[in-house]
Amino acid sequence: MAAAFIDVDVVIERGRREAHQDGAEAVEAHHLLLALAGADDPVVRGVLDAAGLDRAAVRAALDRENARSLAAIGVDVAAFTLPAASVAGDPPSRLGTSARLALERGFASVGRKKDLRPGHLLRGVLLAEVGTVPRALALGGVDRAGLLAALDRALAAAR
Repeated sequence: MAAAFIDVDVVIERGRREAHQDGAEAVEAHHLLLALAGADDPVVRGVLDAAGLDRAAVRAALDRENARSLAAIGVDVAAFTLPAASVAGDPPSRLGTSARLALERGFASVGRKKDLRPGHLLRGVLLAEVGTVPRALALGGVDRAGLLAALDRALAAAR
């Protein structure tokens, strides 16, 4: 029996919840990465697990990236006790620029939009050259090119 794939809409909805937990006004690529890292899609799970990237590892890398970015402007996050993000109201429905670009890059990986799978969305997230995700993965010691190559092999094998 073939492994069941999850729908990309499920990942986007999980990304909305990740953004909501962060108190964000829009879903960005790093929220999609968190959602993908917690997804049960067999292609995504296999590739991320092999790289040691479960949801907790992705969250830790994103937190390190946030602290480093703030340190670059002179803010030491360890010197403050920040309140938890406000999670009142509904999760954001708007996709931010980085999430929209990740989706566009994912769509470019398939011939038809209906063929888009979470692995293609992960590919779109990983193809970003600049931004939060590549900085976080670099800080986490992740070989993004190697991760993309492993993902491409897994996507080809899943066809």
